[in-house]
Amino acid sequence: MPPRPPAPPADARTTADRLARYDRPGPRYTSYPTAVEFHDGFGPDAYAAKLAAAARRPQDPLSAYVHLPFCSERCAFCGCNVIIGRDQGLADRYLDHLEREIALVAAALGERRTVVQLHWGGGTPTFFTTAQMARLMDAFEAAFALAPGAEVAIEVDPRVTTPEQVAWLAERGFTRVSMGVQDFDAGVQDAIGRHQTAVQTTALYRRFRAAGIASINLDLVYGLPAQDLATFDATLDRTLELRPDRVAVYGYAHLPRAQKNQTRIDDALLPAQETRLLLFAQARERFLAAGYVPIGMDHFALPDDGLAQAAHDRTLHRNFMGYTTKLAPDTVAFGTSAIGEVDGAFAQNTKKLNRYEAALAEDRFPVERGYARTADDALRSDVIRALMVNLHLDVRDVERRHGIDFPAYFADALEDLRAGPEADGFVRISDDAIDVTEDGRLFVRNVAMAFDAHLAKHQGQGRFSRTV
Repeated sequence: MPPRPPAPPADARTTADRLARYDRPGPRYTSYPTAVEFHDGFGPDAYAAKLAAAARRPQDPLSAYVHLPFCSERCAFCGCNVIIGRDQGLADRYLDHLEREIALVAAALGERRTVVQLHWGGGTPTFFTTAQMARLMDAFEAAFALAPGAEVAIEVDPRVTTPEQVAWLAERGFTRVSMGVQDFDAGVQDAIGRHQTAVQTTALYRRFRAAGIASINLDLVYGLPAQDLATFDATLDRTLELRPDRVAVYGYAHLPRAQKNQTRIDDALLPAQETRLLLFAQARERFLAAGYVPIGMDHFALPDDGLAQAAHDRTLHRNFMGYTTKLAPDTVAFGTSAIGEVDGAFAQNTKKLNRYEAALAEDRFPVERGYARTADDALRSDVIRALMVNLHLDVRDVERRHGIDFPAYFADALEDLRAGPEADGFVRISDDAIDVTEDGRLFVRNVAMAFDAHLAKHQGQGRFSRTV
């Protein structure tokens, strides 16, 4: 059968000229201010003070993230902090220190121990054996209490996850798994150094379904080397045949200066920027036609999924772990490079395993850098999150909560939006609200950038991925 013809852009008015104007480096806004603002002036003592402040709100729930950095090999496209090897002894030693960190944070939080969202990320969490995973879960549950109905999620690699691990995850109450796919095409997999057959992915997906896991997410990536509309359409076919509850369609961030492993990728194989747009437009069209609901900029969910319901009600939330329906004002994070958000401050652990171990051997928090938000940062964070997550900003609500006159405070930002995104139909601005249109979803990072007070000083430094 001949390949399906390429999908048209989501917005037929999108032109090369628009791409030239809007497709530029910009933050993904998993936080505001973004991680490039973190500094080493915020360290273990500052984090301890923030935990002490958070402890004075024992009724507030927590989110928790655990970073498990081990992988048996590093993919060429990867942008994560990972440790490459097959030494289970090193993994055991890592767990020794992880247990100590969990205990230290729990002690600092006093009676505040209820967790509504727990996420294990990596790396490859299923690099660990079931005995090691049980050890970690036991340590966490000894220190914190999972709330009834808590979201308990894990990232899994179909190439290494075993039937025994699937059964264990279901038994221990994991409610959601996220499976990395990227692209099913063998040529693309060759180009990114990650070989994962459709048979492996499908078999693991079916095992999780049979085990009763309530929610399965698949991660796809567009803009990868050797990717084209025909091959990506075949990947979309395979994805839709499985019908996962959620799908993330991320744009590949090619930053070889920051990620040395990405130098293995042949730049000549990367699709042109106009093709990148077509790839995403193709994915969006296919998922919408299959009945999925768009979530934020680059996620899709079935209509009965909690994310879709929250998006409809404009009650969706987002943190370093992604979109969530579980609202928690603070996130505690464990493991190398993990980023937490506590009492209005971001705290990031050291990326170096030896420094992480040394700090915890001395009962010190392994925080290496962070950032305490100002009142202006908190205001802009609320504005950017509302636009990025729910595509809607209630101007009057922001004025009430922050005690400002919105048009006066954000005069420059509103001028920029009117001259660009509003004129191009990406946003609608009224006295009471700012709404991102369907055409504007792909450009929502550009919309958010209008409110970023830190961005100008980083222009031209190659710190951010392309916005489209």
